[in-house]
Amino acid sequence: MNIFSVVEGRVIAAIDALKRDGVLPADLIVPQIDAEAPRDEAHGDVAVNAALVLAKPAKMKPREIAEALKSKLDAADDIGKIDIAGPGFLNITFKPVVWHDLVRTILIEGDGFGASGASKGDKLNLEYVSANPTGPMHVGHCRGAVFGDALANLLDFAGYDVTREYYINDAGGQVNVLARSAFLRYREALGEDIGDIPEGLYPGDYLKPVGAALAEKFGPAWRDRPESDWLADVRAFTIDKMMDMIRDDLAALNIRHDMFFSEASLIKDGRDSVRAAIDTLRAKGLIYEGQLEKPKGHNDREWEDRTQTLFKSTAFGDDEDRALQKSDGSYTYFAGDVAYHYDKLQRGFRHLINVFGADHIGYISRMKAAVAALSDNKADLDVKVVQLVRLFRAGEPFKMSKRAGTFVTLRDVVDEVGRDPVRFMMLYRKNQETLDFDFAKVTEQSKDNPVFYVQYAHARVASVFRNVSEQMPGLDTSLGTLAKADLSSLTDAGELDLIRRLGAFPRLIEGAATSHEPHRLAFYLYDLASALHGQWSRGNDSPHLRFIQSNDGVATSARLALVAATKTVINSGLKVLGVEAPDAMR
Repeated sequence: MNIFSVVEGRVIAAIDALKRDGVLPADLIVPQIDAEAPRDEAHGDVAVNAALVLAKPAKMKPREIAEALKSKLDAADDIGKIDIAGPGFLNITFKPVVWHDLVRTILIEGDGFGASGASKGDKLNLEYVSANPTGPMHVGHCRGAVFGDALANLLDFAGYDVTREYYINDAGGQVNVLARSAFLRYREALGEDIGDIPEGLYPGDYLKPVGAALAEKFGPAWRDRPESDWLADVRAFTIDKMMDMIRDDLAALNIRHDMFFSEASLIKDGRDSVRAAIDTLRAKGLIYEGQLEKPKGHNDREWEDRTQTLFKSTAFGDDEDRALQKSDGSYTYFAGDVAYHYDKLQRGFRHLINVFGADHIGYISRMKAAVAALSDNKADLDVKVVQLVRLFRAGEPFKMSKRAGTFVTLRDVVDEVGRDPVRFMMLYRKNQETLDFDFAKVTEQSKDNPVFYVQYAHARVASVFRNVSEQMPGLDTSLGTLAKADLSSLTDAGELDLIRRLGAFPRLIEGAATSHEPHRLAFYLYDLASALHGQWSRGNDSPHLRFIQSNDGVATSARLALVAATKTVINSGLKVLGVEAPDAMR
């Protein structure tokens, strides 16, 4: 039950009636009508902008339209009053029965409350993490991983058919460097003193187990062989081990992908997907041979004019055309990414989302241009940029031990504070804003720690049910029975405010999924938890407002229905964020 969608439907029906009555033009094309919660709660339960958006196409005054709509909507039995505010907003206040019915709906629908089928099961490809398999994931990868996973959960809850994908960058010079670094550790595992790690190789201790595994599998067979004999095999072996480590780190955050796509597979065993993508663009007249202007700030002594194979990305909004093949015929890095996205389109995806780190902002316009060109503008690509994470402890900048050799790893952070604080706090800030992660704050038990505050709300409701079973052992507290309870006693302002917040959940899910912004859900859960805790505190001050009224089974059942509905929504929201909803706090 989406109360806002219900209102929008009623308004559309009223507009149609006014068109039939001749009050509005019969040929009036109705624009998007929005119903939302007013900023000021004193203005009612739902605010509707219909009169404002209809005024210009109808060539009427907004107030005039608002009066006509009010006359149609007023007839509903569940509406308490409708006020016309400002230039023509309709502010609707419902009778309490509407909110009581909402509580019943939540109890009946359970985990399905708030789920949306608006997408009609559209296929969507969400690529996130995609860290180079050259070492452990760092804390920056951690934020992108959590963001991508929560967004996947959110879109799945909203009705999309989501494929969670990881792009393995296993082609290019960096994986050859990885193989040479692992080979050095292989020699070390065979007993050789390798001394200091040479400049240009990966120095982290995480490669020692890989070297040991190589030594165990192959013995000394490769130790004195030329690089050409062992490079390909060591590279493949090491990449597999690195990906095992990455999967294990992701599993610590409860993150699992549906597909791991190998960049190297784009050109393998006679297959050349890069050539196929370029040929597709060429057939569309979007490929030409030419020279690019020298980039601004480029050192003149290093610049060399050269003819390259170029993609007309400026035809799709990019600020310059992009090279796909160098003058020597080799493919550019961008060409591989074009081929990868072409493969996604070939697999039937028309909705694509990529999660990028802050260092890839400059790559967005060219990727959007490539997808638009390859799909003839029939596919959409949204790129979400995840900004940096700064680590603190009790307000002071903090650096942890670095088993990676050069950076703080994802696993360091998870092992320090646990999965739930990491996941929630990585989402308790807009993805495009820098995030300050304080190890002390995310583990303290206070209102200032959002993850604790939300989880505590869920646990608090569970404790209410444990207490009522002790104080009123004969009371039936099953959800089925509570859904049928007499809820007419739920008239306190705090109770109705809590229900209104529950009623906002379906629209919140809808909006967050459409905008690809899971942080909205984290903010919502904190506000909902705050309302629940606030009502609990009011009961401490005013005993007649307590959730358990041991001498009044009817009132207790009504309030249990309310807190059970709240627990259901908190559980659903935390599940989308990938955070546990505990029944007790330790």
